[in-house]
Amino acid sequence: MIDLHGYGPRLAEGALITVELAVLSLVLAILLGLITASAKMSRSRTAHAIGTLYTTIIRGVPDLVLMMLLFFGGQIGINAITDQLYARFGWDIFINVNEFVAGVITIGLIFGAYMGETFRGAFLAVDSGQIEAGRAYGMGPWLVFRRIRFPQMMRHAIPGLSNNWMVLLKTTALVSVIGLSDMVRVAAEASKATREPFTFMIIVAAVYLLIASVSEWAFARLQKRYDVGFGEVK
Repeated sequence: MIDLHGYGPRLAEGALITVELAVLSLVLAILLGLITASAKMSRSRTAHAIGTLYTTIIRGVPDLVLMMLLFFGGQIGINAITDQLYARFGWDIFINVNEFVAGVITIGLIFGAYMGETFRGAFLAVDSGQIEAGRAYGMGPWLVFRRIRFPQMMRHAIPGLSNNWMVLLKTTALVSVIGLSDMVRVAAEASKATREPFTFMIIVAAVYLLIASVSEWAFARLQKRYDVGFGEVK
């Protein structure tokens, strides 16, 4: 029996925080990815330029640097704004950047850029003839998107989406540097206190591996669902 020296409950709580952080970051990344893909495919030069600038900056700067820059820089920026409000209007406001919220926003912003490229490629892979056929049947833009474009786009996007999720999941370990008591930070504290790093880090690795394995199964089922009707004709 592995002796966790009383850190078991904290590790379990940290694992839950890690899962919540990853899922919420994924939701934000998907939303930003769809917006980015739409912007880069837009005929508007401004929208295309903004989408391109976003993906270029995010993909060119290391994740850890972005996390520390947004967390600490964001706090400084908010403090500067509240100081101005106090100086001009006498409003005494203090806003503290929450580590969990900062982690979700940062990871969501980072992977929104990668999701944008994934979705853009998937949208381009959809046969334009089917979209034109939907319009010819009298479907509006939203109905064409919901019935034709989105289902077929997802079929092409799922492999890239799955890969981005796996990398995002591992990136959640970086939030420990900004003070969030996730699974990695708890394990690091326990390792220092007990001088048994292998015991705690192997548990963290096993939890990440378990989540990744369940995720692979879920994405495989999702891929199978969207592949219905596209099997090879024998």
